[in-house]
Amino acid sequence: MEFDKNPLTPHLQIYKWQISSLLSIAHRITGVINAIAISLICIWFLLTINNEKILFENILNSFFGKFISISLSWTFSFHILNEIRHLIWDVGYGFDPKISKITGYMTLITSFLLTILIYFFGVNL
Repeated sequence: MEFDKNPLTPHLQIYKWQISSLLSIAHRITGVINAIAISLICIWFLLTINNEKILFENILNSFFGKFISISLSWTFSFHILNEIRHLIWDVGYGFDPKISKITGYMTLITSFLLTILIYFFGVNL
């Protein structure tokens, strides 16, 4: 019995990463982060409604609070924009590798731009 020297499936050492695969992994990770963040934000609001001693201003004005706020605004904006990309795929458009690559980079860049806009909008409130 002779065996092929080629592997049965591509593995990480020979597989060339593409923008679509990286965005797919990032979409799943940001989905989990967003679900946890929404749960924690709801718990935080419930605690403040019940007059617990949790100060929004002290936490949100700290470096850690600003970092979390900006990070969450990116995860939400990325997840929404990538979901719009997936909805366009569900309609049947954008499967061409060139178009898929362009929309992938557009999603990534636009999510950062949207995060910057959200930050500046929040600072001016």
